[in-house]
Amino acid sequence: MATLDVVDRWEGGISWTLAEEVDEMHRTSHAIETEAGIWVIDPVDAPGLDDELAALGDVAGVTLLLDRHKRDAAAVAERHDVPVSLPERLSGVADDLDAETEVYSRALPDTAFRTITVIDNRFWHEVALYDRDRGTLIVPEAVGTVGFFTTDVERLGVHPALRLFPPRKALGDLSPDRVLVGHGAGVFDDAANALRVALARSRKSAPKYYAGLLRTALT
Repeated sequence: MATLDVVDRWEGGISWTLAEEVDEMHRTSHAIETEAGIWVIDPVDAPGLDDELAALGDVAGVTLLLDRHKRDAAAVAERHDVPVSLPERLSGVADDLDAETEVYSRALPDTAFRTITVIDNRFWHEVALYDRDRGTLIVPEAVGTVGFFTTDVERLGVHPALRLFPPRKALGDLSPDRVLVGHGAGVFDDAANALRVALARSRKSAPKYYAGLLRTALT
């Protein structure tokens, strides 16, 4: 049975993973407080999740931010009697979900979290959410904090498939107080600088990153 592991708790939400996921990816999910209620983002399910959500408030909706992050969204949404809400760029995912769906475009419905298209091509559809006033940025895949994303000197790293072409245009002008990611714990300390450094040094640090990845694969 999966064990819920809350990796971040702050005034305004929680992030969690599953304790049994000991590989390099560590799927991370979030629940954030908004004007509309609690929004659950890219959820993985586990016993105790509903208790954690209830402590925050009523669930207003479930949303996905990456086409590959279907995870347990349908099950969580059905249990809370809400649809799975999809950013417009992810509308094609609807047919793969055993749940009612709805589509939104510029902002998470009835909230101040605006959508930012990070990647949009035939292989990868990713949207970030950003509330400038709250200082919260949620990026599901382009950056992460677990070892698969980072070198030994990075707190936040760019996905290996994007190292040579990091999403600077989409994320480079943002100054968040916290960065929540889809793989790993969030960055709460000097988050804006961590994001700036990750994007600025991504290409330069790529040789070191790929060498480390190769060494890990060979051991």
